[in-house]
Amino acid sequence: MQFSEHWLRSLVNPALDSAALGHLLTMAGLEVEDAEPVAPAFSGVVVAQILEAQTHPNADRLRVCRVDVGAGESLQIVCGAPNAAAGMKVPCALVGAVLPGGFEIKAAKLRGVESFGMLCSAKELGISDESAGLLALPADFVVGSSLRDALLLDDTLFTIKLTPNRPDCLSLNGVAREVAALTGTPFAPQTVAPVPAVHAESRRVELDAVDGCPRYFGRILRNLDPTRAAPDWMKQRLERCGVRSISAIVDVTNYVMLELGQPLHAFDNDRLKGAVRVRWASPGDKLVLLNGQELEPDSRTLLIADDAGPLALAGVMGGEASGVTDSTRSVFLESAFFQPDAIVGRARQYGFTSDASHRFERGVDFELPGCAIERATELILSICGGEAGPVVGAESTTDLPRRPPLSVRVDRAVQVIGVPFSADEIVAILGRLGMPVETDGQLVTVTPPSYRFDLQIEEDLIEEIARIRGYESIPEKAPQGVLRMPALPERKRGAASMRRALAAREFQEVINYAFIEEAWERDFCGNHDPIRLANPIASQMSVMRSSLIGGLIGTLMVNQRRRTNRVRIFEIGRCFARDPSGYPVAGYNQPVKLAALAWGASEAEQWGVATRRVDFYDLKADIEALLDGRTLEFARADHPALHPGRAASVLCDGVSVGWIGELHPSWVQKYELGVAPIAFELDFEAVALRPMPVFAAPSKFPPMLRDIALVVPVGVNAGELLKVLQEAQAPITQAIELFDVYQGKGVDPDRKSVAFRIRFQHTDRTLEDAEVDAAINVLVGRAAERFGAQLRS
Repeated sequence: MQFSEHWLRSLVNPALDSAALGHLLTMAGLEVEDAEPVAPAFSGVVVAQILEAQTHPNADRLRVCRVDVGAGESLQIVCGAPNAAAGMKVPCALVGAVLPGGFEIKAAKLRGVESFGMLCSAKELGISDESAGLLALPADFVVGSSLRDALLLDDTLFTIKLTPNRPDCLSLNGVAREVAALTGTPFAPQTVAPVPAVHAESRRVELDAVDGCPRYFGRILRNLDPTRAAPDWMKQRLERCGVRSISAIVDVTNYVMLELGQPLHAFDNDRLKGAVRVRWASPGDKLVLLNGQELEPDSRTLLIADDAGPLALAGVMGGEASGVTDSTRSVFLESAFFQPDAIVGRARQYGFTSDASHRFERGVDFELPGCAIERATELILSICGGEAGPVVGAESTTDLPRRPPLSVRVDRAVQVIGVPFSADEIVAILGRLGMPVETDGQLVTVTPPSYRFDLQIEEDLIEEIARIRGYESIPEKAPQGVLRMPALPERKRGAASMRRALAAREFQEVINYAFIEEAWERDFCGNHDPIRLANPIASQMSVMRSSLIGGLIGTLMVNQRRRTNRVRIFEIGRCFARDPSGYPVAGYNQPVKLAALAWGASEAEQWGVATRRVDFYDLKADIEALLDGRTLEFARADHPALHPGRAASVLCDGVSVGWIGELHPSWVQKYELGVAPIAFELDFEAVALRPMPVFAAPSKFPPMLRDIALVVPVGVNAGELLKVLQEAQAPITQAIELFDVYQGKGVDPDRKSVAFRIRFQHTDRTLEDAEVDAAINVLVGRAAERFGAQLRS
């Protein structure tokens, strides 16, 4: 919104210069986007009157003028303007004057005739970009007076950027009311008195759409003189607000809209038929607007109509057929309140916008229509003459907006703003906004005025307190708080520790979206009822992941397309699954999981190691390194994402914490991976725990190493065999490690040889062969008893 500082100061005049006033408005939430002077700097220019104008004796296009500048003696000035004529009042730059651009006026001789000054056009003074000759001044201007004072050129045009919640400031009265509240300066709005009716002619008003228009006023003004023009002061104020002068009646409706904030519309009363109705559009309705646009409004469009059909788009724009023209002698003046929901988006729907719709769709004071119609009536009659009829209205008070009282707690305001306030201070601040205030101890209650649609909750009042107090007056205080190191159990590792451990084993971390393709949930998790998003950001990101494997496969596919031949990636992230007792959201479980994937060569290509593809045991070793110190088991398992014979469940301390395996051949083919990747996924909370370290004194005595090879049936699981040996081990046994599995020459086809290396050591003495042999015999005996094992010779 653009407005004139001079007009604003006629309503409220704080002791602030233009820059300080602009800063005050910005800090109060009415952001000043631009502040520019009405005219550039110039000096020495006065109001002058041309006494006579004669043709230059030596130039047909020049005129020699005798000019009265109020100095007692007239001046001779040579002028080239085609409209220079005796009797005109025009700007005159005296000798010594400085015009825009630093151009100084001196006495000169033009074609042999002396000239003592310069008669100016609006363009030469920087007031306008176009000029057809001298700037003609009003006849009532005083000769000799400063042109800057006469035209109020020492003025600033403010352009403010309003947020949609402050439509009350889309008027000079609204901005002035804010300035008065911010500075404590008296606010002196224009006094509006009812204009008495001098004739009884009227039109009936019918509200057929009270949900869109609960209040509508109208009156007939007749015997108007359409030839009269709006006064110069009104035209000037309109122009400085960015509104073009059209005709006296239209100028008045625009002026009242800018002054009070209430859009108005004037219909040519002689073109109306019967009652004026506010209704929703019906099939077959057609309307040609004042901008020449022809449209067929839909059923959601609010219309002003008469007995013959639509007259205007309510709250947006009038119709061409009923518009005011130069021959209009009688008008029906409209002033109404339209609900924002009934107007919002209608202008944009039909491809244009208007000042009226801009205000109505944000919210106009529903108590303003009566005052506005009286103000417009007063101005129209003072300019065009004529007679006013009675104000005819229709309203539905039950459909008007409600302004229920709001309360603010003093201690809550202090807590939010961070500045100490007393109840009396808050009462004084809110009172400056024109709101009735009541107090009950530390509770302050106000009734929001009809023009403040934005005051609805306690926080709105707290914002007003901070605004009026001044954001800059709130002291800057650094946040203070006591930082306490949270108690982190020593046996629990954080995510950073897990990341470092995986990075040390050549894995790179990736971060994927929690939104994935529904096909991934179905293929990799067997989940046919995933958690679907109500408003997905993309069609391929429509469900929440219940596993990290889909994102890792997706990352692998991207790397394959870029010719990467070795991929080792991991992710730590939250997954989402349905769970009636889920936490923190009932009905959903949100566990954090750790997953990793390896594809390609097991080692980076080099000359010292033969190249081979990564396999199950490579990632099994990674898990064992990650969970070092925990008792791990890998049991055969089925998983929808994995190869049926190359998948295992990971058991940590006897509890299943995840899975490991090779991707299922079907998915390798479907997603064109070529070679199956190996992946694992673990529950993060379960694997984050680690055993507490226990001190053990190092032995001073040498260890004894023994290797045994046990021949067992092919179906015996090496892990189960190792577990049995560990359960039967003697106290002197330090470690039992599997190092070889053999099938072939020297072993029956239905059996296999499983070799273990056993470390024996005592902390107090050197071991003897006899006790080591006895310990081995116990191990072999237990294996024979459980699996029918035989010691391989």
